[in-house]
Amino acid sequence: MNILVTGSKGQLGSEFQKIQNEIPGFVFCFYDLPELDITDKNNLASLINRKNINVIINCAAYTAVDKAEDDKENAFKVNAVGAKILAEVAKESGALLVHISTDYVFNGTAHSPYKENQATQPLGVYGETKWQGEEAIRKVNPSHFILRTSWLYSTFGNNFVKTMQRLGIEKKNLNVIADQVGTPTYARDLAHAVISILSQADSKKHYAETYHFSNEGVCSWYDFADAIMEISKLGCAVNPIETHQYPTPAKRPAYSVLSKSKIKNDWGIVIPHWRKSLEACIQELE
Repeated sequence: MNILVTGSKGQLGSEFQKIQNEIPGFVFCFYDLPELDITDKNNLASLINRKNINVIINCAAYTAVDKAEDDKENAFKVNAVGAKILAEVAKESGALLVHISTDYVFNGTAHSPYKENQATQPLGVYGETKWQGEEAIRKVNPSHFILRTSWLYSTFGNNFVKTMQRLGIEKKNLNVIADQVGTPTYARDLAHAVISILSQADSKKHYAETYHFSNEGVCSWYDFADAIMEISKLGCAVNPIETHQYPTPAKRPAYSVLSKSKIKNDWGIVIPHWRKSLEACIQELE
């Protein structure tokens, strides 16, 4: 199976690079800017034909949530137009498309974990453009899996875990939002979940499924930060604050816990608790 990973320098793309040698029978091709722009259809189609690609894993995205509020054009180009072009090329070539989306497609007013078929209502440009990308894929309808995830972190790139570790060294105390609730997701666990699905999927079958994947459990950003300090053995005290005390250009969902029942039932995927995965990530960072 020949697999193209777009956005390969990001957190998730880097995790696929990290685990590629553990997976027999899969041949990976890793591409990112400037070599591959997912909005350049001709270049993308040429690459897929040349490499005889069977599966496209799209990790490319515009993820700067606050910046997107003033940079709508570029966020739309990558998250919506790019997804549509990937879908078109996948359909034309017969490749399976695995597309990574986000909990930010929801408005955060729920009180129980979001299921895949619940109504979406993004609060900002980032969530809106990711939703538009999802819908474009469904409309073009290549064989596809859309995987929504939340609060992604990794040993690679810039993320909340690394930021908290840096601030934990620099500061004696820190204020972190306690009234936004969700689930951190270790990008390596998400990568393994994708590989598990691909290992089981029938290449002759047409798929059109949306799934949710995050680690198990629920916490606030405050809980997450406090756990990072504790596991990293940093003496920085974490103080809980409310969202209004830390205004940002983009509004975040107050509750974005995702239900994982569907992905577990369909593919038998075992998902670790967020704290267990955080411990594994921090151990590797050290």
